[in-house]
Amino acid sequence: STAAGAKRALPTTHVGGPATTGPANPKAAAFLKQFLEHCSQTGAPLDFISYHAKGRPDVTEGHVRMGIAKELADTEAGFKIVESFPKFRKLPIILTEADPEGCAACSARVYPPNAYRNGTLYPAYEAAAFHGMLQLEERHKLDLEGILTWAFEFEDQPYFDGFRTLATNGIDKPVLNFFRMAGLLRGDRIKTQSDGAVDLDTMLTAGVRQRPTVDAMATRSGRGMSILVWHYQDEDVSGPAATVDVELEGLPKDATHLLIRHYRIDQDHSNAYTVWKKIGSPQHPTPAEYATLEAAGQLQLLDSPHWLSSTSGTGKMQFSLPLQALALLELS
Repeated sequence: STAAGAKRALPTTHVGGPATTGPANPKAAAFLKQFLEHCSQTGAPLDFISYHAKGRPDVTEGHVRMGIAKELADTEAGFKIVESFPKFRKLPIILTEADPEGCAACSARVYPPNAYRNGTLYPAYEAAAFHGMLQLEERHKLDLEGILTWAFEFEDQPYFDGFRTLATNGIDKPVLNFFRMAGLLRGDRIKTQSDGAVDLDTMLTAGVRQRPTVDAMATRSGRGMSILVWHYQDEDVSGPAATVDVELEGLPKDATHLLIRHYRIDQDHSNAYTVWKKIGSPQHPTPAEYATLEAAGQLQLLDSPHWLSSTSGTGKMQFSLPLQALALLELS
């Protein structure tokens, strides 16, 4: 077979699949099951399992409504199929396409539900979906090794035309700054708990529509800690900011002061889209305008780094977080 030949030529080759579409769909679920049955019965090499998980946004009452429940349902449906094959339970799972919907090449200009792609709704959604997938991994005790976006570069297209891209004509979009924040979550995950969070089962069945969710995840590495906080709702409507109170426990007993760097994605930070609209939405920006947009597209601090007092291994802080915004706190 092709797989056997590849492994003979290069023993370190990893072979897996089938990279099928969302298994919440019965036909896609059947294909994934048949693939795993084939590998189980024939002994075909299988080093990882892959499939896609997609959301389903629409336009309702004049605004975009995201479909995070669908993406999480796809994720869990695939997990349950893998669980039904005990010999494959320990294999890495890779979501080879994990996105809010399925058509990267459909611009918002011709498909209005994709208007989420330019602003802060996209990164806030990604944070909530990312966390939900990790919660499902823990629930099912499987190995979710990778979560990939299926995003492209579209040449010679209008600025901010609403394709599923991380940048538009070289200008970074807010969603890219979510991935930058995620990259700052170094080390081991540590426990977080939020009394403002929408629980996982509600997200699976009804999404985040009755009220926004304010939730967090955190990592620790050496004497450093990173905390990602998001304020998300499926509905792309305005709403009040959340007052976020962060209580830290388990800090080094000898740490009396913590240096905090607060990165932010909101309407005024890490957001080239709002700057582009403020300067008149130019389709042929001048060199000075382009430089301004490039700078606005970078991950930005909310304010200067500052110190927080710590007592007996604990610390507290408070900040306001707008709806559809994210904060990344780096503590050292």
